[in-house]
Amino acid sequence: MSRASKLTLAGTSIAAAGTIVFVHFAQKWEKAGMHAGVIRDMEQQRVKKERQADFEMQKQLEEEYRKVQKVHDGEEAEGLGGKG
Repeated sequence: MSRASKLTLAGTSIAAAGTIVFVHFAQKWEKAGMHAGVIRDMEQQRVKKERQADFEMQKQLEEEYRKVQKVHDGEEAEGLGGKG
């Protein structure tokens, strides 16, 4: 084999090996990124459930307080101590 053909073979072999290694690591990084997205989504769902539970609790407390206390609308409050 000539020297040029040996260099060509070596060059293409190195390029092919480099491409394979690059694709392998790119797939690993992509998989890690996708996994991080799943974890982020799970955290967002957990926070959403907590907020919904807090909202429900506040709603129940409001209903309970409305039974016990008389609540005035904002319009009525303006007439009581407003500008005259």
